[in-house]
Parts: sequence; structure tokens; C-alpha cells
Amino acid sequence: MYQKTAKQLHQDFCQGHLKAEAIAQYFLHRIRIFDPQVGAFLSVFSQRVLEKAQLLDKKRAQGKKLGRLAGIPLALKDNIHVKDELTTCGSKFLSNYRAVFDASATKFIEEEDGLILGKVNMDEFAMGSSTEHSALQKTYNPWDLTRVPGGSSGGAAAAVAAGLVPLALGSDTGGSVRQPAAFCGCLGFKPTYGRVSRYGLVAFGSSLDQIGPLARSMEDIALIMEVLGRHDPYDATSLTQPPSLAQDCQLSLKGKRIGIPWHLLEGLNEEALRAFEQALDVYKKLGCELVDIHLDILKASVATYYIIATAEASTNLARFDGIRYGVRAEAKTLDEVYVRSRSEGFGAEVKRRIMLGTYVLSAGYQDAFYKKAACVRAKMIEACEHVFKLCDVIATPVTPTPAFQFGAIQDPLQMYLQDIFTIPANLTKLPALSHPISPVAHLPFGLQLMGPRQQDALVCAFALAYEQATSLPTIAKLFDREA
Repeated sequence: MYQKTAKQLHQDFCQGHLKAEAIAQYFLHRIRIFDPQVGAFLSVFSQRVLEKAQLLDKKRAQGKKLGRLAGIPLALKDNIHVKDELTTCGSKFLSNYRAVFDASATKFIEEEDGLILGKVNMDEFAMGSSTEHSALQKTYNPWDLTRVPGGSSGGAAAAVAAGLVPLALGSDTGGSVRQPAAFCGCLGFKPTYGRVSRYGLVAFGSSLDQIGPLARSMEDIALIMEVLGRHDPYDATSLTQPPSLAQDCQLSLKGKRIGIPWHLLEGLNEEALRAFEQALDVYKKLGCELVDIHLDILKASVATYYIIATAEASTNLARFDGIRYGVRAEAKTLDEVYVRSRSEGFGAEVKRRIMLGTYVLSAGYQDAFYKKAACVRAKMIEACEHVFKLCDVIATPVTPTPAFQFGAIQDPLQMYLQDIFTIPANLTKLPALSHPISPVAHLPFGLQLMGPRQQDALVCAFALAYEQATSLPTIAKLFDREA
């Protein structure tokens, strides 16, 4: 059952070949046996999901209409609310916080009869590129347990790669769905900003955050996006475009143009460049034309991102003061409550980004840093709009390297550069997808496709065609067996 895609499980359930309770029991068993090695799950909703599955079996027996996700087990990143369950954001600060409402993404999944198995690990408050900054536990890359799974949605990617779930939701602020997907050999999709509601997602950078799925097949990405990609009145940035991804991504690539910013890829090592070029050869055989494009302004994307993202993080995390949410430190005065709660509750990386954000927003520096970064962001959007007149999508590697070993990157600036290819899509609010290509150093490696605004189906069409033309393992060898 673990080798089946989400769509196959759904079909087996709807046709009566599998019971929802049997599916839930099966994947709960895999989590019990394999997750101690992976460390993907922070909480497992055993009783909740089994009760849901039993109701679903009765619903099918009574001949009632079944939802589009009926019988499909999923996992959610632990910054997406599920009512009455813990939402820790991978932080000690929220280790006792239970959500008082469902996120819209959670509500949409349960309305379509999806089976939410639990919450998965992440970098604290989604700040990191390796999940090493989780304050609660360590998550390992299923392809090599000495290496990181990527971040900040590392738990979601590891759970999918180990066959613990066929589908998981992460959040992507600067590449946090696509980068761990590349490290763990699965697909990761960041939709156009506003296509998926952020209501009930704990905010990091409000103008950058977007919920996105991780899966092992493009059909599963399209399936979950049909459910999530709908207008939500609770999110003022929610788009009104109706979901039609599953049908619209069935496109021919003949005559389509792929833009390659070769000048940005000069630092890639030989093996990574070769894997990227081999993937482009596949697209050429599918009828695509490669176009050399220039996007020099993207060299400023990391600096721009870490001004805007930290400024928004500093503002969003001001609400965590020890009074309204989470763990409160023992103190004698109100000022001490604030200081000690934040000092003890936040980890080093979160504190670093709060301080950076507070600095760039402070009097005397806001014009020099934040407003200038906002202007550069606007120029990036203009530059991408111009480039998309020359090509249909832009292709780059997802990351400069495959997954690195734990502790290999100690310099925060070097860690930030892990997102050099993924950040532009968040700054420009464009859809982007990571799909696996030939391994590098025997480890998964990914190619990123970035498309014009609201052309999510076009981006998915490229990845679907590539998937159908190639054959790559989708479950890490160590876990490609029955529990």
C-alpha cells in the first residue's frame, strides 16, 4: 500500500478494494515502525484519524457521495492549524499551544474526506533550510540518515520520501517546500501567491508565505491543488481564479520555450551541472526549445529577501510575548515576562532574524534597507514579466548541491545561500515547482520550474511530461519495504 500514489489509494477506496480504516491503520503502523529512524512526525492523530476513517467507511457503505480526497492519508507541517491539536511551529515557545480553529487548508481537506495522520517537524517558525533549527527533535533524510532533509518543511519531505504518507503539506516562504523536496527526491509545489489560503497558517513573512504540497507524483499534486486552490473569504489575498489544475496540466510541450539563466549557474559543480543539462535534454526530446535569458537582478534576491522576510518576521512574531500564546516564563514583573519568555522560548535562528528585522525597520534604517529592498523587489517583478515574453517557464536547479550532512554548514550566511535559486519565486509571487532529476553524488537532486503569475497549470504540465518520460525511484531504498 505504501507504494501506491494518493490517487491510487483514493480509487481503491472508492471502488471498495480497500477500507478507509485499513488504510489509516496501515500508515499508522508504518509511522510507528519507521518514524523513529526518520523523525518526521511531531504528533500523530491515531484516535482522531481512525474515527474519521470509520465514518468514511460508513459513508461509502450508505452510497453517499465521497470527497475528492476520500481514503487518502496526509500529513501537515506543524504551522498549519488543526483544531484542538498542538501547533508547535517546531518551537519550545508553542510546545503547549492547541489550535482553537482549523486552518482553511485543514477544513478543505476534511470536507473532501482526507485522512490527516498528524503534524510533521519543521525549522522553528519556518526559519531555516535544514530542519536543524527545530527545537523539538531531529529529522533525518530517508535517502541518507547522516544528512539533513532540507527545510523548513523537512518533516513533510522526509515523511513522503520514506513512504509514511503519499501526500504532505508544507509552507514555502523562500523555498521551504521546493528545497526539501529536492533533497528528499520528491515533488514540491509552491503555487502562485494567493492561490492557497493562508488562513490558519502561522505567519513568517506575510507577503511571501504560501502553503504548498509535497508528493511522489504529479497527479497527486494536481489532485490536492484542486482541493486547496479555491477562493477563501477569510484570506484577503486569496485569488478568485477557479481550480482547474488536473485538467489544464495535460498539455503538449511541443514548441514550448524554457528560459535558462546560464549566467547564474556558473558556481555549480560539474556533476550538478551535468544532471541539470541531462534533464534539459529530456525536455528537448519532448519538443521544448531552450532560450538563454538574462536576469542579473536576481543576484540581489538573497539580500532583498533577508531584509523583507526578517522585517515581516519581526512584526509577526511580536505577538509571542508570553501573555497571549504559548509558554510563559516565571517572572515578577510584566517586562520580565516579555523578556524571559522570548529569551527562553525562541531559538538562536529565530532571535537572529527578529533582530535583523527590527534593525531594518528601525528609525534611520528603514529608508536605507527596507524601502530599498521593496524597490528592488518591484524591479524583479518587472524583469520576470519581461523575460516571460521570451519563454514560457524558467528552469534552474533547486539547490546548488544535494543534501549536506548534519552540522556541515555553520555560517548562517552560507545557509541562507542554499535558497539562492528558490527565493525569486517568493519575491515575485510566481508559481514554482521542484521535481527530481538524475542523482548527484548518489543523492536526490532537483530541477526548478518557475512560470508566469497564475500559470500554475503550465508549470505542472512541464513536470508531468518529464515524469511520464522518465523513471526515477520515489521512495528511499532503506524504507522501500513493508513495515
